[in-house]
Parts: sequence; C-alpha cells; structure tokens
Amino acid sequence: MADQHLDVPIQLRFGDMDINNHINNVQFARIFEESRVRSFAAWLPDRPEGFSVLVARQDIVFTAVLEYSLDPVTVRSCVSRIGNSSFTLSLTLIDPAGVTCAVAETTMVSVDPGTGRPTPLPDRVREALGVHVVEGSGIPVRA
Repeated sequence: MADQHLDVPIQLRFGDMDINNHINNVQFARIFEESRVRSFAAWLPDRPEGFSVLVARQDIVFTAVLEYSLDPVTVRSCVSRIGNSSFTLSLTLIDPAGVTCAVAETTMVSVDPGTGRPTPLPDRVREALGVHVVEGSGIPVRA
C-alpha cells in the first residue's frame, strides 16, 4: 500500500524571520496554508466545478524553534477525519535537520459558493481524500 502522507517541500523566506532571528509563529500558519494548497493540487488535480472550501478551525502546536535555512522545510500532510461536509488535515512541519517544529490540525468545510453555507462533500472529493486518511494522525491530546 502506498504511503497516505504527502511530503510537501516549502522554501522559507528571509522575511519570515522575526526580531529573535527565528521564523515567526505567524509564518507557520502561512507555511501550513501553502502545504494545504499543494496537497489539494496533488490529491484533487481535477477539482470539481463549484467545489469550495473554507478553513473552519486551525490548531497549531509549536514544538521547536524553526531557524531560517536556505534548505526547504517539509510539511507532511494527511487527512485525519472526513465528515459529511468537512474534513480535517493533519500537518507536521519538519526542519531540514529532521526536527519536528510544529504540528497542526486544520478543519476545512465544503461550502456552497453562492450561499456560503456548508454543503456535503462531493463523492469524488470524499474518495480522493479517503486515500490519504491516516488513523490517529491528529494532534495528541495531553492531560
């Protein structure tokens, strides 16, 4: 069976650094956004006409400082849950040395472009996402 994860290389920008000379926490959200866009492009190359999604929730847990590097970081992307009108992506940001710097869960909701209201995921989308489901891949819950 093929790996359900997709490893997405993302090039850091010098301007992503903050006054502390490491990648600013706001940039993590942008890096995760770029990895979502690239994941969808790989998983849904023929996106259904009128299919639209919005971010409903994003949780990021920072686990290590991310230093600027000329080498790209990697975001490991998979699907952790598929619902009726929403799905959750699990994303892991790994620096060039292999250190996990952050993990994120992003819940996306399928919406009707005309009304902005949630709508069921098209079967084609559900099938394409289903190939990338990794059980237990969400952010671990800590007591």
